[in-house]
Amino acid sequence: MRTTTAQLPKAIAEKLLEIGAVTLRPREPFTWASGMKSPIYCDNRLTMSYPPVRELIADGFAALIRERYPAAEVVGGTATGAIPHAAWAAQKLELPMIYIRDKAKGHGKQNLIEGKLEPGQKVVVIEDLISTGGSSLKAAQAVREAGGIVLAVVAIFTYQFEVAEQAFKSEEIPLATLSDYTALVGAAEAMGKIGGDDAALLQSWRANPQSYGV
Repeated sequence: MRTTTAQLPKAIAEKLLEIGAVTLRPREPFTWASGMKSPIYCDNRLTMSYPPVRELIADGFAALIRERYPAAEVVGGTATGAIPHAAWAAQKLELPMIYIRDKAKGHGKQNLIEGKLEPGQKVVVIEDLISTGGSSLKAAQAVREAGGIVLAVVAIFTYQFEVAEQAFKSEEIPLATLSDYTALVGAAEAMGKIGGDDAALLQSWRANPQSYGV
């Protein structure tokens, strides 16, 4: 039975946990490159290696875009983690695909966007993970500067940080995700991967990430 868009947050959260794309350590936090302490490590690149999981994600993106952004004419992927997911989604939607580099190439045509984008075309940008939203919005801005119209950014997963939500609102770019932090914590608890006290710690981190582990 095909998973509906309403079922996706839980279904994808479970798969991310099952394959180890997400690791939760509420009592032994990771240290991100920024220096911030975090009880979660998310590497959605692992999903590429699991055909049923990547198929679930591709179907999810295709369904989400058909449902909410039916005017989409191009699917864009952010480099590098979202490129394969954008390709699989674009194939299902039978739409052209582009990808957006984090910086222009240092040789040749010095392209920031690879693939063909015509001015005025409506684009949905696919991202693998939303933290603060900065890199995703930078990619969306590159599409705008190239003449494209950004309908939305859609991602596999978001930490649901308030700073990200405010950043997307400020740029007037809709954000939609297949799963999120709330669904993940719920799935982890249901699967017995964390206890009740751990769930409370995880939720406190999302509410105030800068103070976690201090």
